[in-house]
Amino acid sequence: MLRSTLRVLGRRDVEEALGVCSRDIVANLFVASRLRGQRLDGRGGELWGWYVDDRLVSLCWSGANLVPVEATAGAVEAFAARARRLGRQCSSIVGPAAATLALWNQLRPYWGAAREIRERQPLMAMGTDPLVSPDPRVRRSSTEELELVIPACVAMFTEEVGYSPVAVDGGAVYHAQVAALVTSGRSFVRIDETEHGPVVVFKAELGSVTPEAVQVQGVWVNPAFRGRGLAASGMAAVVAISQAELAPVVSLYVNDFNVRAIRAYERVGFREVGSYATVLF
Repeated sequence: MLRSTLRVLGRRDVEEALGVCSRDIVANLFVASRLRGQRLDGRGGELWGWYVDDRLVSLCWSGANLVPVEATAGAVEAFAARARRLGRQCSSIVGPAAATLALWNQLRPYWGAAREIRERQPLMAMGTDPLVSPDPRVRRSSTEELELVIPACVAMFTEEVGYSPVAVDGGAVYHAQVAALVTSGRSFVRIDETEHGPVVVFKAELGSVTPEAVQVQGVWVNPAFRGRGLAASGMAAVVAISQAELAPVVSLYVNDFNVRAIRAYERVGFREVGSYATVLF
């Protein structure tokens, strides 16, 4: 009979956990990036490991997000049981669709209704040169441009999620998160001069980074500049810079109802490699 157990992982487990993540470098990128950046030092969350016969089989990151990794049916059941005991501490459950939705199905009777469930979000990736010309004006943003970058990030977040990220605490936490992305070189922008002054026309960030792959998030084109192909050329620039300086594979996930964005990403060279799901609270 197989012996199975759940354990909260620590620093000594990082390499073994990275081995689990390496089974799918794109689908498991978020947790792999956290492991490499934080080394399970207690900041931002904890990592649960599911062992079968003393072998680490599955993971679940528990922080602002609850993120299953390579989660078997037994692992999902164990992760859900621990999450129930601790109570909801996350703002979302996100990850590979099958495991994410299975986890939510077990938690729903205890956590109550979700604000929104996005059951299918195509996970897309590319490891080739962009198929369209990169926008030469897209570059990394600087800390001197935070007063322009932050409002653009707030606008994108509000449009995407449905509420403002600065509504609760005046934006202190969110501002710090954006500033961290800028200072770490993970924020990309195109800023044009207009009659009203400089304006962010396009922006995107790298939410997760490993030597194998990066994940793009927060892709946004200023509404006044939409319909000009700037999403495709802007993403092509982000891909080109990322591949040249960070990792060979660039990935993202997108809502299935955002057909316009999917078509733009396909023009750049992205192809669907899996499916994510997100449960928002």
